[in-house]
Amino acid sequence: MNKRQKITKKIAKRAKAKQNKVKCGHAADNAKRSGYISKAEREKMEAEQAKVENENTEISNTTEE
Repeated sequence: MNKRQKITKKIAKRAKAKQNKVKCGHAADNAKRSGYISKAEREKMEAEQAKVENENTEISNTTEE
């Protein structure tokens, strides 16, 4: 790959990155808007869901007794 091709490739890559750049602030808000959910966000969501499920099972156990 010659020098001109490398430069063109780098410019195209930067232009694509600018297009994909999210304009809003917080990553969690952006995750809701975009299709991508980071691994950390997924773990947080799973932890919250597990917490809710545990609370629901505790409530159902107390109502059965």
